[in-house]
Amino acid sequence: MRSAAFAFDRTLLLVYGRFIMASKRTAAESQRPFKPTRQQLIEAAGKTVPDVIAPDLRVLFCGINPGLYTAAVGHHFARPGNRFWPALHASGFTARLLSPFAERELLELGLGITNVVSRVTATAAELTPEDFIKGGRLLRNKIRRFQPRFLAVLGVGAYRAAFARPKAVIGEQEERIAGARVWVLPNPSGLNANYQLNDLVKLFGELRDAGEKDLRPTTC
Repeated sequence: MRSAAFAFDRTLLLVYGRFIMASKRTAAESQRPFKPTRQQLIEAAGKTVPDVIAPDLRVLFCGINPGLYTAAVGHHFARPGNRFWPALHASGFTARLLSPFAERELLELGLGITNVVSRVTATAAELTPEDFIKGGRLLRNKIRRFQPRFLAVLGVGAYRAAFARPKAVIGEQEERIAGARVWVLPNPSGLNANYQLNDLVKLFGELRDAGEKDLRPTTC
């Protein structure tokens, strides 16, 4: 079973890699390079990445904070090896595998992306407890303003730190934030070896199923 799961991960990521190369050509033509230079990565430290957000979303996905690569290209979860986009597609949230450059298409599906902390760093380890506390407060205000049905935080450690929930685990949480149901998913970074792509697909799928049930009308 483990070898089959590994083969699944490898195949889907290979397809995604080829897909990204096609996106790279499109991005170059529109002066939006997919692969940043070393200088662009250095300069990315002072940038922010705009939220993909609108009122009344089905799910607002929330990353930890933008990395240098993502900030350099200006699109969420853009670093090669990140499993967010493959997991989103394979779990049924999107009908096709989206490139990070097509992230605005998520809004048409009632999906969005933000971050717990907007500050760009090379790694999440550079964030301080104060960053998470401030980020949690700002995120709470953002949820209150935009009113998504679900908030999906991609990183249990980030959720614990931002909302003072040291015992939180993966899955739906008991608390609601400004009326939104809260779900915690693993960090989809390729560096997170605790979860393979098939694990992420399963957990993303559980959130999708919960969201579909939430939309079904009740009967008497």
